[in-house]
Amino acid sequence: MNMRADPSGFRSAAARFLTGVTVVASRSRDGERVGMTANSFTSVSMKPPTVLVSLMRGRTWQAIMDCGCYSVNVMHAEDVASCVHFAGKPQGNAAALIEMDGFPVLPHAIARFACDVVRTIDVADHTLFIGEVRWCRHQDGSPLGFFSNQFRHGTGAAIAPTEIPYPPDEWAI
Repeated sequence: MNMRADPSGFRSAAARFLTGVTVVASRSRDGERVGMTANSFTSVSMKPPTVLVSLMRGRTWQAIMDCGCYSVNVMHAEDVASCVHFAGKPQGNAAALIEMDGFPVLPHAIARFACDVVRTIDVADHTLFIGEVRWCRHQDGSPLGFFSNQFRHGTGAAIAPTEIPYPPDEWAI
């Protein structure tokens, strides 16, 4: 029996997973800074530091394919306008991409990862871009979340004890 989940039901079920919100950015062939909102970001390895983003084809996808690098900007809870802007609905009060150490980034992101693509994997209508982290920066701030198809304000406060044994040679974050 070859059954598949209904796409609408799958989308509704996946929306029940609280994710962070990022803007993935790169530079097009003509040097234009481009970006798109994405919640499909995860760390892959600490040795070497490696992350993954999953993107559909579009301007940002093409820019990453052309230049072989991208940045991931973890969004601040107060910067919904930029997330909506980079999701394709222009906002007059959205932050513009700036240049930092050779990568287009957002100035108010609470974390930034500058990555060189080391591998791509095509899966259905998306491409997984696996990137080795060239540099990363972070600052204090409350993260922006996405749950049940809505932006959510995250406080960043722990809600459970964080005494988790962490053998760094065995676990990847």
